[in-house]
Amino acid sequence: MENVLGLVALACGLIVGLGALGASIGIGMMGGKFLESGARQPELMNDLQTKMFLLAGLIDAAFLIGVAIALLFAFANPFTLA
Repeated sequence: MENVLGLVALACGLIVGLGALGASIGIGMMGGKFLESGARQPELMNDLQTKMFLLAGLIDAAFLIGVAIALLFAFANPFTLA
């Protein structure tokens, strides 16, 4: 039983950690491309900014879904029999 709880805790840490890593890399790459495209065509900055914020919200939403799944496993563990 303790082995299962330990592995679930490890899995929750991996879910949150790798999700945060992926979200931060994705937002960083998107921000860099936004600045590059804004430097090339400054007249499109308003349209690009709207799309960038929409995508940033979607990337963060995917990360928060992973956090919610990790919290589900941590507190309402479906892998234990009790």
